[in-house]
Amino acid sequence: MSIPIFSSRPPEQRKTRAVGIDLGTTNSLVAVVAEDGQPKILLGDDGQALVPSVIGFEVDGQLDVVGAEADDHLAERPDRTIYSVKRMMGRSADEVVSELGMLPYRVHRDDQSAAVRIQVGDRRYTPPELSAFVLRELKHRAEKQLGQVVDRAVITVPAYFNDAQRQATKDAGRLAGLEVLRIVNEPTAAALAYGLDRRPEGRIAVYDLGGGTFDVSILHMHAGLTEVLATSGDTHLGGDDIDQLMVASVADQIESAGLQVRGHLDRVQRLRKAMIQLKIALSSQESAAVKVELGGPLPLELAWDRADFEALIAPLVERTLGPCRQALRDAGLQPTDLDEVILVGGSTRIPLVRRKVQELFGRVPQSGIDPDQVVALGAAVQADIMTTGRRDMLLLDVTPLSLGIETVGGVVTKLIQRNSPIPASATDEFTTSVDNQTGVVLHVLQGERELVKDCRSLARFVIPVAPLPAGLPRVGVTFLIDANGILHVTGRDVRTGQEKTIEVKPSYGLCDEEVVRMLTEAYDHAEDDWAARQFIEARTEAEQVVAATEHTLAGPAGTRIDDEERDEIQSRIGSLRAAIGTRQIDPVREALSRLNDVTLHLAELALASTLNDVVHDAKLAGRIENDAPEAAERLKHGHHRPGVMGH
Repeated sequence: MSIPIFSSRPPEQRKTRAVGIDLGTTNSLVAVVAEDGQPKILLGDDGQALVPSVIGFEVDGQLDVVGAEADDHLAERPDRTIYSVKRMMGRSADEVVSELGMLPYRVHRDDQSAAVRIQVGDRRYTPPELSAFVLRELKHRAEKQLGQVVDRAVITVPAYFNDAQRQATKDAGRLAGLEVLRIVNEPTAAALAYGLDRRPEGRIAVYDLGGGTFDVSILHMHAGLTEVLATSGDTHLGGDDIDQLMVASVADQIESAGLQVRGHLDRVQRLRKAMIQLKIALSSQESAAVKVELGGPLPLELAWDRADFEALIAPLVERTLGPCRQALRDAGLQPTDLDEVILVGGSTRIPLVRRKVQELFGRVPQSGIDPDQVVALGAAVQADIMTTGRRDMLLLDVTPLSLGIETVGGVVTKLIQRNSPIPASATDEFTTSVDNQTGVVLHVLQGERELVKDCRSLARFVIPVAPLPAGLPRVGVTFLIDANGILHVTGRDVRTGQEKTIEVKPSYGLCDEEVVRMLTEAYDHAEDDWAARQFIEARTEAEQVVAATEHTLAGPAGTRIDDEERDEIQSRIGSLRAAIGTRQIDPVREALSRLNDVTLHLAELALASTLNDVVHDAKLAGRIENDAPEAAERLKHGHHRPGVMGH
């Protein structure tokens, strides 16, 4: 079914509003800042604030209902009622395999991208598409309550969401017909809801245990800015995990008595809903009981007391404390250095969670605002900041200078250009320039010049990579400038998943005069810089092609060509080396083209050998279809990006 993107109302009649949205794993909410300047949750016709993040479909895969009504039908049609989509946002199918056991619907791996696809009837949906249905429901609720078009929103995400997950959230907003003004970390939004941004100075810990994720952030509020000192968490830990643990425990008992639960999707979902009711009841009562229909002659009554419940979930709660300690260490703080501790997320209503947080931080945590609503309220405050000017802006407007990394030859490859609105993010992919590198150096730079020597060094760190032939490793580099102008740089070996993140401040420490000087120099030397850069890039590509060709000639593929072809290739290699010595770009490009022409057959032979090698490499298993053509192209033409520095 089509998703409406724009209102049909003529532009001159449209009066639009920006809202704050908490897109949650279990429930979602929408809020707005009222005329009195205070944020408020927008309620549905039923008077409820929460919209269950559940989507129900018809048999043929067409959208049916969203929210509470879809949740009510979960037990009757579990295979076409989708929930907990947030845990799949921005993640590959391989990453969510461990979470699929208790889900009643079908999840597939996209053959092209390895991304998650959810099968409903004859249709397959992506997680952003499914989240867009929930966002659209919130959009409609807001428009009905406010009596005007809502087409802009601030949407919150866990602080521990990576760039891919954030991008998926933005995509969902766009599909729902919303301009996503900003993706805001949930802990920061919570701090805004409490008005902590208006205090002169303060360090706050935000403990956020939601339906699908846990994260903790240490924030420093000062001079009207919110600085994230440290964040940690677990994107596989939340209320869903508590529910699944309870279901598994009870299912074992029921099945031992002779009634099969697993394998019956409807029974599993009825039991799951009963466990959620028990969990909620035990947060305010010492004991509770619930009846559930599982197909027997009589409803099954399940009675629990809080002590048993807490004993069962204690290991999960304990898992949240490790990231808390890590965040404190990363921030260089002790619990006594904190001014406030804030609880966020419905799972923080559990008394055991509150006790453990109090014990760790040595203070009673704040929970004065409903933990289910606090994030949405803060998102509304952020939307108000960005659209009305009624509050002091907490966000820097643009990044004053470009940011990039050093690549082979002393060249700066820019990822984020100067004057980019922030928050801003950019991702690019690089490779190695030397065989069997065990690491690559990411040298982060700031400035407008083309060469490293003319720009300012901000940071340098090493990303471990698997030792492979030059050109095969893939290192993804992500730059993210958050709302405070803090640059987070993440380098990741795409094959192994190993990654490392550092935090640098791209403009702090530069006065206005330095910024002006760097811009002026860039304009004055632009032509010379560009010529130097073009030659360096051509030379780097030529040297990589020569090295790859000689390596291939010495390998199995080289034994399968005749002497005449070998002599011709070696002659063209000599010509390319001579062209490099001229320090002129045109001779290098011409010689490189001639070498590429005579190595096509060699590249085809090398491809066959590469396939055989890849099959026997456990680390590369499952990636053959993607990597084989890539390897052939690199042999023929070199990688599209010059390699990062070796280590």
